[in-house]
Amino acid sequence: MVCQEELLVEKVCDLYDQISSLESLKPCKNVDMLFTQLVLTCMAPIPIDVTKLNKSVQEIRSKLIRLCGVAEGHLESHYSTILGSYENPLEHLHIFPYYNNYLKLGLLEFNILSQHITNVPNKIAFVGSGPLPLTSIVLASKHLVSTTFHNYDIDPLANSYAQKLVSNDPGLSNRMVFHTNDILDVTKELEEFEVVYLAALVGMDKESKNRVIDHLAKYMAPGAFLMLRSAHGARAFLYPVVEPCDLRGFEVLSVFHPTDEVINSVVIAHKYDDPMITIHSSSSSLEQGLGNNNNSMILPNKCSEIQVFNPLNHGNMIEELTTVEEQHS
Repeated sequence: MVCQEELLVEKVCDLYDQISSLESLKPCKNVDMLFTQLVLTCMAPIPIDVTKLNKSVQEIRSKLIRLCGVAEGHLESHYSTILGSYENPLEHLHIFPYYNNYLKLGLLEFNILSQHITNVPNKIAFVGSGPLPLTSIVLASKHLVSTTFHNYDIDPLANSYAQKLVSNDPGLSNRMVFHTNDILDVTKELEEFEVVYLAALVGMDKESKNRVIDHLAKYMAPGAFLMLRSAHGARAFLYPVVEPCDLRGFEVLSVFHPTDEVINSVVIAHKYDDPMITIHSSSSSLEQGLGNNNNSMILPNKCSEIQVFNPLNHGNMIEELTTVEEQHS
């Protein structure tokens, strides 16, 4: 009997063959259909470890992540252009097909951040904001209504699209700042932010992702928080995976794995106060649990994960933390 994992890999590889043969990844009926099938396939609750797949499937996964990134960029540019044609673009965000996912992800990330931070941050940086910066918009308009968001993207056209969305909104236009920079060229400026968000598709392979993380570890302020997105299980065919042990120079606080239509896992960490401390010198045992004052958990030194099940359906997500499982013996 063919197991679920084999069927899933076969389906993903078949969809990759179809997607990679397309002439363009810009939104159209066929592109939308294939990527919808891919997302639905990868949402299956099958406990697959993509790192243990054979080399040819690993290569397909790497290529598929890049194709997903290109398609996502086209999709966001397409809808940002449409939204920018309205007098008040922010009143029409619901036309973006995944807007509700961003609402859920924004709430999830805000609740996670609230478990660890004591004061409302004055300035947040979002790295890789793109032409449709929905995370910044959702957080700034619904959850962090006094915080200024500095959005960094390497593409000037993306920033032009994004700025047009908020320029006519008196509540957001002064709190949404856009910078056209490669984040690797931004240094001392990073010290100004209490929180830095790293988008899932900034660094689409492990080497480039870790280069960005190491850069942030070097220049962020001691004690500042890093929020980044990862992927778990079959969802790792869509987005890069960040393991807690990749976060050198940071103390990993929690890793959350949604099991609903929110695709991305969420990792929160903070930069060590002492720059001489690295992740490798932290205790290899769980140092504190759920009974402390700030309800945070410090992960052990090895690559470990805190599982969360449907956190968006509950008021207190900390109650949903169930296990810490070692991934490497």
